[in-house]
Parts: sequence; C-alpha cells; structure tokens
Amino acid sequence: MPLKESRTIWHNGELVPWEKATVHVLSHALHYGSSVFEGIRVYKTPGGPMGLRLTDHIERMYDSAKVYRLRIPYTSDTLVAACREVIRDNDLTEGAYIRPIAFRGYGEMGVAGNPEEPADCSIAAWEWGSYLGESGLEHGVDVCVSSWQRVAANTVPTLAKAGGNYLSSILVTLEARRLGFAEGIALNSDGYVSEGAGENLFLVRDGRIYTPPVAASILAGLTRQTVMELALSLGLDVVEQQIPRELLYIADEVFLTGTAAEVTPVRSVDTITVGSGKRGPVTERLQSEFFGLFDGSTRDRWGWLEPMLDSADERADCPIAV
Repeated sequence: MPLKESRTIWHNGELVPWEKATVHVLSHALHYGSSVFEGIRVYKTPGGPMGLRLTDHIERMYDSAKVYRLRIPYTSDTLVAACREVIRDNDLTEGAYIRPIAFRGYGEMGVAGNPEEPADCSIAAWEWGSYLGESGLEHGVDVCVSSWQRVAANTVPTLAKAGGNYLSSILVTLEARRLGFAEGIALNSDGYVSEGAGENLFLVRDGRIYTPPVAASILAGLTRQTVMELALSLGLDVVEQQIPRELLYIADEVFLTGTAAEVTPVRSVDTITVGSGKRGPVTERLQSEFFGLFDGSTRDRWGWLEPMLDSADERADCPIAV
C-alpha cells in the first residue's frame, strides 16, 4: 500500500523534511540487510494520543541491535522522546504508525562492517490503516500455508527484528498474493507452524488458545504478548506448543496478531473453512479487549499506553483514562 507522506522525519538527531531523509547508495544496510527496526501504533484515546508499548518496542530494538553488534549512539530515552517529537511535529494525534530504524550506514563495505562505528538512526511516522484491511478485522482473511519455510535455529536469529529477516517474509507474501490469498503462513524447518509473514499466529480448539513457542522460529511479538496477557486476564487458557499444520484445518478459530495487523481473524486456511467461516467468539472477545484499551472500556492495568504529548501543559488538557 502506498505511503501517506508526513512532513518530517527524525534522522540522526534532528528533524528533516520527509523528502530529504535519504542515505547513500553504498550504505552497508542496503547491501547486507544490517538494520534493526520496530513498528509502533499510536491510537487516539480519551486521554489523548497514546503509543502502545512505545518503550517496550524501543527496548526490543536495542536487544535486536545487541545481537548484531550494532551500536546505537543514543539512549533509549532519547529515541522514545524522538518518537513523540515526530508525532507532534507531524500532527499525527489522531493515530499513526511509527517506524524507528537503526542501520549500518556509509563508510565501510564488507560483510561484517565495522561494529565500532555508530549506527545511523531514523524515526518516521505516518497514517496507516489496518495492514490486512479494515473488513478483515470483522470478516476475517483467507490465508495459505507457504511453500517457503522460516529459517532454522542457529542460522538467522528470529528474535532479532532485523531487516534481513524480512526477505523470508517477502517470499511468503508474494507467493500468497500470487495465489489469491491475503497472507501466507510459514512452517519452521521441523515442519511445524511458525508464523505469518508479518504476524504471530493463534488458534482456538475446544475453548483453549494455542500459539507456537519462541523456539518455533518466530519473532516474539509484543502484540502477541499483549493478547496473551489479555486472554489470561479473561480466564482463558493459553498454551505455547508446537502446532502441526493440520491443526490449522480443524481449529475452531484462527487469528493473527501484530502491530500492523492488530488482531485479525482468519476465515480459511488453504481454502479450508476455519470453524464457521467467520470471526469466532474467542477472537471477537480478544479484539474487544484489545481495542478497548483505546476507548477506555478496557482498563490498562499493565501501563501499556504511553502519552505521546510530552508537555505537562499539553497533557493537562487530555487527562489519561484509567
């Protein structure tokens, strides 16, 4: 989907016009995928614009950078403040998607790069709707199991949200769309269900919720963790275990989670109807709890919502809902 351009992007410590936030064609990340990034949703709430787990996302970016020995030359507090600055400067108080990225830039060409050199850092934000479509949130989406597998353990680390990892996601998505599906589901190298091209996966069977474990070559998604916490707060059982492919076909419900996809039900897998072929009751209940965080109907007991207005005077006009 085409980007809806904003005015400015935070790049290496300062706001620059959107069209001037550029890098050299010999930047290391462009050739070797040496970047780590995050995606963060900002929601309009009764208490003003709120970033969903903003600090957790930024801290995960530092964890990803640690795996690749990528030195981010800013503190996490600085990047959190920069995210707020980008939202404020671009007047994105009605909701937005934030993309922070740290990458090896221009200066040395070679596979390893120079781990002593500081990474370049940028933060952009723009308006972005539901990744798999607004209608998909209610009616569900059709997915397929991809012929492309996720990387095996001890090859490319999937716990790091790194740019190079998404070459796998590109192949999964291209195949799914070529075949007429909204999204593809990848298996891991052992043949068990891993995740979607850009989402974690859950299924419901006999009232119990199942999701692949971290060891199934998944990204440990923050929305995944959020939904698991919400489910537990509702008294629902959540089991992390290896999931055979065929369990997708006989599940009562299947749904996907992610910052971009939010909580999206699946109505069919490989053209086999899931359950009744529409959003199931467990998925609907979890959606209600998730989106209720933003209209105040779900109390944020976990401190997941972080104000995007960083001035006390501004916050005084927008009391935070509890």
